[in-house]
Amino acid sequence: MSTHGHAVDTDAQRRPAGEAHDSHASVATYVRVALILTAVTALEVGVIYIRFLTPIVVPLLLVMAAAKFVLVVMFFMHLRYDPRPLAGVFVGPLIMATLLALVVIVLVGTLPAFQR
Repeated sequence: MSTHGHAVDTDAQRRPAGEAHDSHASVATYVRVALILTAVTALEVGVIYIRFLTPIVVPLLLVMAAAKFVLVVMFFMHLRYDPRPLAGVFVGPLIMATLLALVVIVLVGTLPAFQR
């Protein structure tokens, strides 16, 4: 007689009804994300050397940096697999800090004491 029984999913018993169980990413997913991050970083470095992109280089770099930020936060910080309220604890202050930085940039740029 076997002493091994069927494994009981205790997490499913603790979860509220209707809440789906998200499994974490596999190693292959992390490798894919790392390769994407490497490719985007190479693009960032390459964009700097392309002369005709000079007028849009800053917005282009900001978009690529934001994309990398999202990938790192979602996968390597496991925010994708966290409950929504916990994700809000990270995303809420991030939005407020971004808005605050934009307000400071606008104010400093328009104050007569800081103009050249």
